[in-house]
Amino acid sequence: MRLTLRIALSLAAAAFGPFAAANAADYDPPIVVDEGPEYVPVEVGSGWYLRGDVGYAVSTRIGQVDYRTFDPLTSTYSSATFATQDLESDVTFGGGFGYRYNEWLRADATIDGFRSDFNGTTASATPCLDPVANPTFAGTTCRSEDGSEVSFVSVMANGYFDLGTYVGVTPYVGAGAGYSYVSWGGLNSQTFCVDGVGACPAPGGVVTSTQHSGEDGWRFTYAVMAGFAYDLSQNFKLDLGYKYRRVNGGKMFQWDTASAAAGATGTQGFSGDVDQHEFRIGLRYELW
Repeated sequence: MRLTLRIALSLAAAAFGPFAAANAADYDPPIVVDEGPEYVPVEVGSGWYLRGDVGYAVSTRIGQVDYRTFDPLTSTYSSATFATQDLESDVTFGGGFGYRYNEWLRADATIDGFRSDFNGTTASATPCLDPVANPTFAGTTCRSEDGSEVSFVSVMANGYFDLGTYVGVTPYVGAGAGYSYVSWGGLNSQTFCVDGVGACPAPGGVVTSTQHSGEDGWRFTYAVMAGFAYDLSQNFKLDLGYKYRRVNGGKMFQWDTASAAAGATGTQGFSGDVDQHEFRIGLRYELW
């Protein structure tokens, strides 16, 4: 009985085997495996850099300095100009951050600062003191020596064009614009009698000494730059460059206490534009 059952099953398998194989071959869909997008790690720091600079202003010039005089007897004002004006050169400093768009273009935002001492003189054809109240000054003239100091903090947006890298050296040119906060210190003015038709009662001596409070405010500023960067390593670059900066002029100093008490109002002194030429050295750290 068992032998007969085995023979029957074998014959059935042999009979239906070709049909099963054919059906299996006909129904054999391709196996498709969807591949996910290739993972590319994002370099968060790529393109960004930090910078720090120090420099020396080989030339800092201030334009014409104008001031007003006040006549308390008539309550009228007159205009005058400093005979000489000078800003001393000094150390500059700065820092900022930037972004490199490609091998040719980059931009950064910087904060730069410097301070300088101001020295100026004035000359007047009238006596230092009223000759009616002080007859000994009749026929004399007057001059003054004035001193102050000023600080500049410039906030700038800058763009650069790198001119290609050769053996680790990358020359560049650039330009920037922004605003500078200009803060003038108090102006100390000493007047001296000058002999004219009449002789001064005290030749060479100080006739009066007055103090004037300084003014401050934001002034438009622009700059142009040129230089080259040297690759110290993959991330560090030594930057050597030249920078020209112009800061717009504006209010400089107020009236002294006596003139204000006599009725003088508003600002007395106005500075001209400031032009500065400086050479700078700095480091750039690229955040690769």
